[in-house]
Amino acid sequence: MEIKVIKKKTKKNTNNVRKFKVGDLAVYPAHGVGRIEAIEEKFINGEHHDFYILKVIENGMVIMIPTWNVDQVGLRNVVDPDDIQKIYGIIDKEIPVIVDKQTWNRRYKEYMDKIKTGSIYDVAEVFRDLYHLKLTKDLSFGERKLFDTAKILLITELSTSKNVDEAEIKSDIKSIFKKISDEESSNMSDQDSPIE
Repeated sequence: MEIKVIKKKTKKNTNNVRKFKVGDLAVYPAHGVGRIEAIEEKFINGEHHDFYILKVIENGMVIMIPTWNVDQVGLRNVVDPDDIQKIYGIIDKEIPVIVDKQTWNRRYKEYMDKIKTGSIYDVAEVFRDLYHLKLTKDLSFGERKLFDTAKILLITELSTSKNVDEAEIKSDIKSIFKKISDEESSNMSDQDSPIE
């Protein structure tokens, strides 16, 4: 079991910090949805600190997050089900066809920075953009990994938010891309599907 400790050098004012309880679902940037398994007190550098113990649903990774540092690391609530249509709107948004002269590693860095924000809206943009890029050129190895990461983060959070099976979210997203594909007069075969 991999354990990751996230801490900061100076303790912040804890009055306005987002609070979680044991059993709450929360999203940790770039790792996705997890469940608060425990709140533990640790003695570090001569001081007592409380930590959320978050277990990531997708891969079982355990992350220790200081309770006073959740905003700094980007720990947040799962997206509200009422906001899912906005996320689908981002995926469905028409993006202009641009001759991309950026190197793959520069694109990779920009996409990775967006994923690290922890924003589901940024993750949806990365997923959409890489899907469209994939239609025009081969993705680099790093871009393919980012595409898969964005897909997993998106599907896991949306299915958790709606409390439905991941297959339903995959079907919703597949419908969006099928519509886009039909509008662009290109037929998306099953092997080109973004969510298989």
